[in-house]
Amino acid sequence: MVHGKWGARPIGADRWDFGLWAPDASDVAVDLAGAARPAQAAGDGWWQLETEAAAGDAYRWLIDGAAYPDPAARAQVGDVHGPSRLVDPSTFAWQAQWAGRPWHEAVVYELHLGTFTDEGTLAAARGQLVRLCELGVTMIELMPLAQFDGERGWGYDGVLPYAPHPAYGTPDDLRAFVDAAHGLGMGVLLDVVYNHFGPSGNYLGAWNEAFFHVDRTSLWGQGIAFETPAVREFFLANAVYWLEEYRFDGLRLDAVHAIEDRSGRHFLDELGDRVRGLEWDRQIHLVTEDERNLARYFTARAPFDATWNDDWHHAVHCLLTGEDESYYAPFAVDPVGDMATALADGYVEQGQPRPAGTLRGERSGHLPRTAFVNFTGNHDQVGNRARGERLHQLAPDRHAIRVVTALTLLSPFVPMLFMGDEFLTDAPFQFFADFSGDLAEAVRKGRAAEFAGFSSFSGEVPDPIARETFLASKIRAPDRPEQRAHEQFVHGLLTLRASHVVPLIARNPNPVATVRREGATIEARWSFEPGTLHVRACLGGPAGHFEPLAGPILQLAAASSPFAFSAAVTPE
Repeated sequence: MVHGKWGARPIGADRWDFGLWAPDASDVAVDLAGAARPAQAAGDGWWQLETEAAAGDAYRWLIDGAAYPDPAARAQVGDVHGPSRLVDPSTFAWQAQWAGRPWHEAVVYELHLGTFTDEGTLAAARGQLVRLCELGVTMIELMPLAQFDGERGWGYDGVLPYAPHPAYGTPDDLRAFVDAAHGLGMGVLLDVVYNHFGPSGNYLGAWNEAFFHVDRTSLWGQGIAFETPAVREFFLANAVYWLEEYRFDGLRLDAVHAIEDRSGRHFLDELGDRVRGLEWDRQIHLVTEDERNLARYFTARAPFDATWNDDWHHAVHCLLTGEDESYYAPFAVDPVGDMATALADGYVEQGQPRPAGTLRGERSGHLPRTAFVNFTGNHDQVGNRARGERLHQLAPDRHAIRVVTALTLLSPFVPMLFMGDEFLTDAPFQFFADFSGDLAEAVRKGRAAEFAGFSSFSGEVPDPIARETFLASKIRAPDRPEQRAHEQFVHGLLTLRASHVVPLIARNPNPVATVRREGATIEARWSFEPGTLHVRACLGGPAGHFEPLAGPILQLAAASSPFAFSAAVTPE
């Protein structure tokens, strides 16, 4: 019988089952406490060992005489280069009685654990959960936790996809964070990276050439052999692992357009079906990031709930900053028109000819409004700038920021806030890593070269390896009246969303949208049958008279700004 399982799992009192796929190996053992215990060939390249051990014990795989960390380690003793540690998830005492939250209630808050608090730990972040709950957040999204080389980084260079990064805390610290969020009525999503491994500490290729394609590469490294069953299982089991052992409420799948799979059934389809085919005691949500603007994954019967909608961000960003380089170019031609399209259909780019020669995407007007996660900032759009400036640091009109924030949070799409934006933090979010030697120098040079041709990014790029770059990205706490006022403004918007917008979406996630654009003014009406959400926004142009809607739940206008907003709801 083929074993087919990765990693080490407890199977009884002080008994563990170890599994590894090493089709090229002739001799495999597990080193426990300095003693080599031989594994047995279990068919199709799998090796298996059942033996006595205890939670907390250190171990390594011995593959043809060389020692390696377990690629499916649930924790490491230290860094990614050393031995792994056995973890028993059953010893944690869960407290919250939690059945999850439906996706139409989602207000997502993306955070990076290392910069969310001064301490940069799960324990410290847990102390901020009450504030997020009171703000109106219903779903926290953690940037990737898979262990990477060094202490600090964004998390997208992980090499041990099953091991929480130890700089943030222990596995039980992560469980305590999720448990505390559930106790407050908030779900937790985890950002997972299945399209590549980081550049330091990935030993799979050293003893398992079949895990990768020798003739395929992505932007981030050697292509993964998703056509191979054991390789697929490594990632499929990982998705289920986070949901089962840590009780996450769902996953955000990073850059799925970079998952190259030429098999008859794409890995993404199998992942969705695997998760949906299991019985859960709570609602589970799957969200993608996909540059292709595909539609088929988000129809009513598809396995995925939503996708990040960069189109909305790009149109808003171009409107408020005037930037027009690189991927902003098509959205800088008519950002108000693009925002009107997004309010009507979700995506802006739906396969139609566009300025700057772009041709991308599929028709999306038939999809549920909740299939689109809209935002005015996230880790990519902020952190991939040379100096990591946020939208409110680039746009001089504070009232304009309020208007686009209201439009984002009160429209029927799923809104997402990037940590600190709710109170106009002074901190940037810069790119940082903790590599050394030649790799560190390569990252420095690559980062500088990336922005050399951008006129809007002229000047010195912060050193991504310097600890100061990491420290500068900590969001701190609101300490000025302006910051506290904006946080209260966001709280008010989310209160209005919960009381007026969410009940409409609950009845009908596919409202009939009617969007009209006249100059710089957009008027959008979503008929939910019953009930209607109606918004009117003036998005620049010459200052003039703005006619608010009758019976508004919110009205924003300022004599000093050409931006204005009004929203009204007709109840059922």
